[in-house]
Amino acid sequence: MPIAEANGQRLYYEVHGDGEPLLAVMGLGGDHSAWLLQVPVWSQSHRLVVFDNRDVGQSSQADGPYEVSDMAADALALADEIGLDSFHLVGLSLGGAIAQEIALSAPERVRTLTLAVTYGGTGSYGERRSSVLAGIAAKMSREEFIDFVMLLVYSERLFDHPQFVEAARRAMLDNPHPQSTEAWTRQLEASTRHDARDRLSSLSMPVHVIGARRDIMVPPFRSEDLAAAIPGSKLTLIDAGHLVNVEAAEEFNAAVLDFLAANTPARA
Repeated sequence: MPIAEANGQRLYYEVHGDGEPLLAVMGLGGDHSAWLLQVPVWSQSHRLVVFDNRDVGQSSQADGPYEVSDMAADALALADEIGLDSFHLVGLSLGGAIAQEIALSAPERVRTLTLAVTYGGTGSYGERRSSVLAGIAAKMSREEFIDFVMLLVYSERLFDHPQFVEAARRAMLDNPHPQSTEAWTRQLEASTRHDARDRLSSLSMPVHVIGARRDIMVPPFRSEDLAAAIPGSKLTLIDAGHLVNVEAAEEFNAAVLDFLAANTPARA
């Protein structure tokens, strides 16, 4: 089982395929398996690295609060451990906040930056929402929590397909490494404190912002604001809910790969 000692954490990771290196950072509550529909596609053309952030999956559990910048330091230390001097970077939701901090702290290492269904900061509103969500989650059973989360991350039209809903629900319930409510809350609270809005204009690598039109967790205006704050960035909006990489996997995969291809110099 591949485990990297990284920034004082033990991070589970997997490497798939060959080619240009691509580091993928998942969001709140998601482990590496949340990239299930990306791995077989992206690994055909890239050396794809997926991993479990601290406090989720098979990675180490935290013993107290931390910041998104700490999670970014984890990811950079993982890249060091597996020999990635520079890489394409994709982050989704909280993973997109982590990716922002990676790109801001080590811009020379990020070849391209793709920020999916994420945000530059949420301010006082985010703090209030975090407090409310944490209080709700603390009172729920695991099954109730999963049902609640599914209503947040998938668009309403998907619930017209009960077989998909049941399969997605069962996959979450059957995860052999479930995240505790306490760990989810620590990640949530870290995500709330993220605010890079006054620093985003310094990013100079090619940046692709992907939003989801039906997203109620991170509404599309967040993606529009994020793109507006990053000079020269590209904005793509996909007709899906928050888990755009699942609900609209084919379109999402193509959007990511097309941007990488367009911004990867041809090799002699």
